[in-house]
Amino acid sequence: MLPAVAAVISDTEGRLLLQQKGAGQGWSLPAGAIEPSETPEQAIAREVFEETGLAVVHTEVLAVFGGSEFRYTYPNGDQVEYLVVLFKCLTSGEPGGWTDTETISLKYTSFDEMPELALPYPMELLFPGSR
Repeated sequence: MLPAVAAVISDTEGRLLLQQKGAGQGWSLPAGAIEPSETPEQAIAREVFEETGLAVVHTEVLAVFGGSEFRYTYPNGDQVEYLVVLFKCLTSGEPGGWTDTETISLKYTSFDEMPELALPYPMELLFPGSR
């Protein structure tokens, strides 16, 4: 069981910011584990900065997820079950300049171009007002 956070970051056109992860993990929301002594709000600000270079200026909890749908097996065989606090994040700056070695690239994507993510976040939380 791993406590974690994930970020919903949208641009002015309503597109969602995605992170391409290395090691065959595909596309993901900016996300990561909550470290010891860290609050979820501190964790999301740290993860977003490390993985995107963006500074988080405001957060709002959208939902909390867990259970068997949030089990994940990494390409190396490690298995986890996440308890994820999903945040809507307002940020400043432009994506880029990340310090996380897991990040290959970043892109904003529309609802119609959305790739499959490793975890099954509800589309209505990722794209408010979507079909």
